[in-house]
Amino acid sequence: MADFRWYGHNGFRIRSKEGTIITDPPGRSTGYAFSSKPSADIVTVSHDHAEHKNFKGIKDDFALIDGPGEYEIHDIFIHGFRSYHDNNKGADHGYNTIFVFEIEGMRVAHLGDLGHPLTPELTDALDNIDVLLIPAGGGEGIITPEQAAKIIGTIEPNVVIPMQFATDKGDTNRAPVDELATHLGIDLPDAVDKIAIRSTDFGEAMTFIVPSPSA
Repeated sequence: MADFRWYGHNGFRIRSKEGTIITDPPGRSTGYAFSSKPSADIVTVSHDHAEHKNFKGIKDDFALIDGPGEYEIHDIFIHGFRSYHDNNKGADHGYNTIFVFEIEGMRVAHLGDLGHPLTPELTDALDNIDVLLIPAGGGEGIITPEQAAKIIGTIEPNVVIPMQFATDKGDTNRAPVDELATHLGIDLPDAVDKIAIRSTDFGEAMTFIVPSPSA
């Protein structure tokens, strides 16, 4: 079983028996802040923007991964794939790294601030994804809710957890998560604080889980 806790923006804590990962620790400019310093074995950063690398908010002594490549830390396999934070091959906002984590017998993908439709290479890299963490609120240099829905349709993950959408705490300049649900043609479920996922939970239909930010 893997536990997912959303800190807001693109920041998640993913905890499994193999170790704890924190993705894109959010800075205060996003509207979110850590109430206490969490610990992590691994911290991933999808791109070099201050609001995605608030290292001061995390306890020291973690392994940092901030670019493409293949990594194995604490029996966690991580694959980083080059992408862009815009639809102009990075000319506007630079690079973005998509991370795929292999934990608890599952493949978990974090798309970071992906800014363009999937290329054939990225589509192949994101094959057999079980849990997809995807930006849902649009914004400058980031996929729109409509594009996010198309990516979900291409990847066909078992579970979708949206991130970087407007809440009463932060990212108020983004669209609400309702827009992505509309494009997917599903009813919006209630937000939840705690998310626990097992590979044995997967069914025929995709599960859409709306996280509630918890710093």
